[in-house]
Amino acid sequence: MKVLLSGVQPTGSLHLGNYEGALKNFVHLQNSGEYDCYYFIADWHALTVLNDNTEQLRNNIYELIADFLSAGLSPDKSVLFLQSSVKEHAELHLLFSMIIPKSWLERVPSYKEKASELGLDSYGFLGYPLLQSADILIYRADAVPVGKDQCPHIELTREVARRFNSLYGSVIPEPKELLTQFPLLPGTDGKKMSKSYDNIICMKDEPDVVQAKVRTMFTDPLKIHRDDPGHPETCPVYALHSIYNPDHKIFVEDCKSGSKEWGCVKCKKLLSEKLIEHFAEYREKRRIYLSDKAQLDNILKIGSEKARDRAGKTMRMIRKAMKLFEI
Repeated sequence: MKVLLSGVQPTGSLHLGNYEGALKNFVHLQNSGEYDCYYFIADWHALTVLNDNTEQLRNNIYELIADFLSAGLSPDKSVLFLQSSVKEHAELHLLFSMIIPKSWLERVPSYKEKASELGLDSYGFLGYPLLQSADILIYRADAVPVGKDQCPHIELTREVARRFNSLYGSVIPEPKELLTQFPLLPGTDGKKMSKSYDNIICMKDEPDVVQAKVRTMFTDPLKIHRDDPGHPETCPVYALHSIYNPDHKIFVEDCKSGSKEWGCVKCKKLLSEKLIEHFAEYREKRRIYLSDKAQLDNILKIGSEKARDRAGKTMRMIRKAMKLFEI
């Protein structure tokens, strides 16, 4: 079977945008039977932003593996592992750093954006796209599920593979992006849901937290009074209804007509109920997983051993191709 790989940084609680944009698709790909799936927790990548707050990292890792499992990823169907437990990622990154021009990394769009936005200027941050390439190529992955904004990273990875193969022979296959289609979820302020904007609704949020967050959500800016005509197509609350409420079309006409039977308060209350119901089973599973850290340790240990086995084979091929001295 073809190999598929993706990773998630443990930088905090996953929100609905993470779920719709990545995690739900990971589960679908795992269950499709088309790929050998490798999903990892990218703790080294997280150090680009958590380097001065590393005490959070251990708990974030536990929370993320619990998220993986609660959402439906299975250690029996996928390889679930910790990036830093597979040292071959770092070794391949080092070897790639000797042959890849600095200009290739400086032109990555997200590097320029985040360097300006977050004020990051470390060597590790500059090199993180190359570490991403190593993450992918160490498993000789055929496909990487990404959104359109991540395509430049996959193109860089293909260029790295071509550069290596031109110097040392055809050893590493070039991966392809597996474009994922998902809705752009609005946050509580109407902007794209993002931790950076502090506008997120998390999958783990308890009912009272969900209710409080939804209660403050922006709605249709043109619907000032209850009987004003609404515009569901531009309303952030309705955007979430369209995903999590199967009966969302029932109240569209009432909203558009400005019916006094249907106002924004009632709309938000129903959305809260649907979100709470949708993630009830997930929250319960997550509580159970987090209550047994030894089980989580064991899942990551077994998954990392499986990942090291494939990564080790790749590194033996790499060292042989580069004619590196080994004792």
